[in-house]
Amino acid sequence: MPTYDYRCEANGRVVEVIHRMSEEMKSWGELCARAGIDPGDTPADSPVQRLATGGNVVQASSLGGGNLPPCSSGSCCPSGGCGI
Repeated sequence: MPTYDYRCEANGRVVEVIHRMSEEMKSWGELCARAGIDPGDTPADSPVQRLATGGNVVQASSLGGGNLPPCSSGSCCPSGGCGI
C-alpha cells in the first residue's frame, strides 16, 4: 500500500500514514489513530489535508544533517534525478 503525508493546519504537523488509494484521512483524530500516535492537545476534529508528494521529494529532516544531497537540490543536473 502507498504512503501519504498529511498536514494538520491546527498544529502544523506533518504525519505519514499507509492506506489504500481509495481512502483519505479527514481529521486529526482519524490521522492519529491510523498512525498510532497521541493526538496531544489538538482537537480530534481538526481538519487535515493530504500533501502532494512523490518522486524526488526529500525532507531535510529525514537526512539527519539537514542538507539536501546534490541531486535533490537540482545542483548536479537540471532535473534533480541523476541517480546519485
